[in-house]
Amino acid sequence: MSEAAKNENLDLEDRADDAPEQIRVRAEKRERLLAGGANPYPVKVGITHTLAQLRAAYPDLAAGEETSDEVGVAGRVMLVRTGGKLCFATLQEGDGTRLQVMLSLAEVGEAALAAFKTDVDLGDHLYVHGRVISSKRGELSVLADSWALTCKALRPLPKTWTNEAGEAVTLSEEQRVRRRELDLLTRPAARDMVRTRAAVVRSIRENFFRRDYLELETPMLQVIHGGAAARPFITHMNAFDMDLYLRIATEIYLKRAVVGGVDRVFEINRNFRNEGADSSHSPEFTALEAYEAYSDYDGMAELTRNLVQQAARDAFDLPEGGEVVTLADGTEYDLSGEWDKIDLYTSVSEALGEEITVETPREQLVAHAEKIGLEIDDYAVAGKVVEDIFEELVGNKLWAPTFVYDFPEDTSPLTRYHRSKPGLTEKWDLYVRGFETATAYSELADPVVQRERFEAQALAAAKGDPEAMILDEDFLVAMEQGFPPCGGMGMGIDRLLMVLTGQGIRETITFPLVKRG
Repeated sequence: MSEAAKNENLDLEDRADDAPEQIRVRAEKRERLLAGGANPYPVKVGITHTLAQLRAAYPDLAAGEETSDEVGVAGRVMLVRTGGKLCFATLQEGDGTRLQVMLSLAEVGEAALAAFKTDVDLGDHLYVHGRVISSKRGELSVLADSWALTCKALRPLPKTWTNEAGEAVTLSEEQRVRRRELDLLTRPAARDMVRTRAAVVRSIRENFFRRDYLELETPMLQVIHGGAAARPFITHMNAFDMDLYLRIATEIYLKRAVVGGVDRVFEINRNFRNEGADSSHSPEFTALEAYEAYSDYDGMAELTRNLVQQAARDAFDLPEGGEVVTLADGTEYDLSGEWDKIDLYTSVSEALGEEITVETPREQLVAHAEKIGLEIDDYAVAGKVVEDIFEELVGNKLWAPTFVYDFPEDTSPLTRYHRSKPGLTEKWDLYVRGFETATAYSELADPVVQRERFEAQALAAAKGDPEAMILDEDFLVAMEQGFPPCGGMGMGIDRLLMVLTGQGIRETITFPLVKRG
């Protein structure tokens, strides 16, 4: 057994001996309570109201007013004041609502008041039964006639300090991510993000249901990774003695469902890509993909705009046509109305001051890329070089929501060739505030062309491209069964939250991946 495992197996008393003083003291209180027959971790208590419900039910009690209404409430102790004959505690529940409780000698008795002073610490969960009153200072309160611990916290709440900007800070940025549970307890913005995320996902689901889409769950463990150009995570299945891939996209299976007659389908679930992690990328992320038979990339653009605008309205209670969100830095961002559309090759040509087309030789494109400081891999096809130049000179400057249309065939193996522009495909990327947020295709339906595209990808992989797709025979067989004209779109949910809130991706993901500290 490793040293780390041994430490994990130490019992509470052993761990407490080497722990900070507060942890040791709290562990001793737990042991004393248990030895005395008290259970600091009861299964159930007599709660009648949440703290929010109680505040809603008694919005305007006058200062000093008392009622005969008896209630039972519970929450985490965030503040406590222990006086002589009167003690105060502030309880907090999950949404951040707080309520004061009061314990007096006259109401609870000497023994219960003394036990409160001795046994209760900041961070404990507490149940209180008593009458609803307003304190002399006008604070809605519960005047207790009994109380009970519902959970003895062995670790204290983190201390708050003032940073150089004069702000009250409880956790460092790294600790906020690493100890998200403490972040949620101590920072209203963290709780708001969780609720905003839930509201956005609910809005998207309900929007799809109104459009008669079906929600599907596709495999996360896949024999072949496909549906996107990305590096996969590889794992091993002992039962079959075979390597498997964590999926990089849901596309392949969702399109097979369309073949099977599920004409409108979507999935909101996790994807995994073994790539870099930064302010806008996470190796594990939540993605939305949707496919609609007899639509195309223009139809998916309208769908995507509606999904985003509706989510903004639902999450922030905004009016239709007034989808202006307030970002984390206090600035406003306008998502309303129609969104701009630009052409990939036209925008690159304008940025370079030279016409660039699908016929432009690769070596010429590489020369342009190197002039602006880009390093190009030997295996990168011409279209990939154009996309890299676009990202550097144009994409990161697209502040307003903008659809970037018509991408090269050699980088879009699952996309229908363009109806009127040879060498291009019907694909767009959506840029918002300088980063890609969504993408959509007129889906490739011709199984013969799809096989040719996969074969080209296999050649790219042989030349060293780690993101090239693998030929998927099962998918090709499904395509040969008959895949109708179809539009498809994908959008990162975490990035959508970045759009709506102005926060980085580690803030929009409740529990992002972090290195073990």
